[in-house]
Amino acid sequence: MAFNFRNSSQIPMYSFEKNGRPQSLTSLDAYNYENSSHLHLDDDVFQYEKSDQEKALVRRLDFLILPLICAVDFLQFLDKSTINYAASFGFIDDLQLVGNQYNMIGSIFYAGYFIFQLPNNYLLQRVPLAKYIGIIVFLWGAVLTAMAFGKNFSHMMAMRFLLGMFEAGIYPSLSLLVSTFYRRTEQAARLGAFWLCNGFALCFGGLIAYGIGTMETTLFKTWQWIMLIMGLVTCVMGVICYLFLIDNPKSPALNLNAEQSVLVEQRTRDNAVFRTTMIKKHQIIEALKEPRLWCLCFAAMFLNVQNGGITIYSTQLIHAFGFDQLQSVLLSAGSGLSDIIYICTSVYIVTRKEGRVLYTAMGLMTMDLIGLLLLLLIPNPRLKLIGFYLCWPYAATYVLILTCITSNVSGYTKKIFYNGLVTIFYTIGNFSGSFFFVESQKPTYWGGMIGYCCSCFLCIVCLGGARWTMARENVIRSQHRPDESKPVEEDQTDAEDPSFIYLL
Repeated sequence: MAFNFRNSSQIPMYSFEKNGRPQSLTSLDAYNYENSSHLHLDDDVFQYEKSDQEKALVRRLDFLILPLICAVDFLQFLDKSTINYAASFGFIDDLQLVGNQYNMIGSIFYAGYFIFQLPNNYLLQRVPLAKYIGIIVFLWGAVLTAMAFGKNFSHMMAMRFLLGMFEAGIYPSLSLLVSTFYRRTEQAARLGAFWLCNGFALCFGGLIAYGIGTMETTLFKTWQWIMLIMGLVTCVMGVICYLFLIDNPKSPALNLNAEQSVLVEQRTRDNAVFRTTMIKKHQIIEALKEPRLWCLCFAAMFLNVQNGGITIYSTQLIHAFGFDQLQSVLLSAGSGLSDIIYICTSVYIVTRKEGRVLYTAMGLMTMDLIGLLLLLLIPNPRLKLIGFYLCWPYAATYVLILTCITSNVSGYTKKIFYNGLVTIFYTIGNFSGSFFFVESQKPTYWGGMIGYCCSCFLCIVCLGGARWTMARENVIRSQHRPDESKPVEEDQTDAEDPSFIYLL
């Protein structure tokens, strides 16, 4: 079914129900309707009533897509964290690591992650998304399997670098997949769902490593079994994604009827994603000129400085609190529960309260700051565990940064560029994070804690700056309502579309 785009009232995005309420969640029609009704514009609380057909479509999308992307994210986080668990089972001694070599093995992952971002951005636009995800998942699983047979520092450096390269495309790919299929109202919950798997990976990773640690076997050492088992499982998941993951809203696997085909057109307009293989340089230039891009990039960098350190040092940090090695691995699972609670709470808030995405992110980083201060100031080593569990909201914060991008950036090249550049800064933060842990400062690592506190504060400032720039633009746009809007097939950016309203 084709739509006649003669004026804004004929575009599906701007259609109205009998009560005059706009169905669009992004247009100025919605904005003005909200204002005239003494309500507040925010697509997270804009109670758009889905038809039964659309509800059925969303359920089908959730059934076909969410389990796979959640499984991929679970394995991605688990696999890059294997050296954290391996360190509790003789990994450092067996490889005869000295000085900061363990830090370097942890950080080199993010060097590969960083270097592959530009090729990844190119491939995301040129290669079918689902096939691309399947291939890189299989490849990083193969690398992790090979790591089980590494003999020295050089072997591990090379393989961790490759692991980072192949994992580099996952977060941008999954975020792009979510923004392709789901309305902006639906994206926060779906992004939260697959990022929630980071928390489950922390929980079950500790339990899995604990279980493997109790195995009595002479074939391989415990840390080798951890890498071998997790690597092979990841390879299998890569094959499954290659064969069964979909990346097209009109995929035959969805078995769309006539009404749902029309709904797909409407939803494509609403989420502002129209896939094109043409790389549009003007969209990249436009993105580079936007202050919010740099605010979000630096926010991602500052919050992930801590992630890069604590993720690979968590079991050693807990061990320094006075627990033995197996207890440390088991207690590290609690950080996953903390991560889950933070993500669930933040998703609940932003789907219930208007204009709270970046405010919630700022609140989460404040909680992180409190946890770090407790780690720094509590004298009793075992009570420091309270602070340790409090300082895990950075994953939830990153979810909200990605939600902000998927909801507020349109233009296919521009959206990919935003995700790619934010991921580069995410990588820089993670790469530097482990070097904040200095051996001579054990067990408090006071220098690292002070550095992480400063990073948290700067992250809060950057998030506030991003929100302010978009709020100011909304005020300007609300005063100049356009007569018509271009169809989504023109792949216009949010800056080119004067009817686009930013979701704060």
